[in-house]
Amino acid sequence: MARTSKRSSPAFARLAARFAGAAEAERAALRAYEAGALGLEEREDDSGITLLLYAPVEAAAALREALASAQPAPLEIGAIEPVPDTDWSERWKLGLGASVISERLVVRPSFVAHALAPGQVEVVIDPRQAFGTGSHESTRLALEWIDRLAPQLAAGARVLDVGTGSGVLALAAAALAPVHVVAFDLDPVAAHEAQVNAERAGCADRVRVFAGELRALAGPPFELVVANLLRSEALPLLAELAARTHPAGRAVFSGLLATETEIFSEALKTAGFTPTDVRHREDASGERWAALLTLR
Repeated sequence: MARTSKRSSPAFARLAARFAGAAEAERAALRAYEAGALGLEEREDDSGITLLLYAPVEAAAALREALASAQPAPLEIGAIEPVPDTDWSERWKLGLGASVISERLVVRPSFVAHALAPGQVEVVIDPRQAFGTGSHESTRLALEWIDRLAPQLAAGARVLDVGTGSGVLALAAAALAPVHVVAFDLDPVAAHEAQVNAERAGCADRVRVFAGELRALAGPPFELVVANLLRSEALPLLAELAARTHPAGRAVFSGLLATETEIFSEALKTAGFTPTDVRHREDASGERWAALLTLR
């Protein structure tokens, strides 16, 4: 997984931080962006996950302080290092390719060509300031569930994308089925990116994006809800999401580590969801991710 930005600055610094596992690195990445990081590289080996974080020189000290105070704390934080001049407009593209989700769906950046199979649709989305390109296991798991469930959605069905990021899940649902999607994110930058991506995909008439909280959402319930969130982010929303899911509707919860599914399933039942199936994917570090399918 890589998060990137095309913003520019006269001088950049790099900071390396090592973490025991994917969940810790994911939380640290979110904290790093809040503290001023504009991009990162992720490297995995037997000892854990190392994030190489990039930020303007003037923001590097605050970034290091934010990481040092994170919980759980990094196993190790390196020194702040100046970065040689780099063509960041091209650097961010390295290592990114097309993600073939199924025989029906492909997700790719605009600068990667891919020949579609007969009947296959694509979501073209570039990594920018918002998370979600289809390459991370949690995103891919959510896309796999959308791909499986889309044929069962009636024309005009309503889909909710919780914490939309780049909008990749919303765009996939709109590409695979004649549905109407509502997507939202707490981050106004992410919401803007998702709206722009919907316009570029030509489906802005069926994908409505807003920046704000779930409680700001009005309208009838949804036949499908998809939430690709960390467990700590999803848990406070479960009861409200259940209230906004159509009776006999389905909800997908991704962003979970496999070890978290049992506890999370109990929370789902308390909120009014019935877990019915689960998908797993393992990342390069050996961490196993899960995405639960539930029935309302």
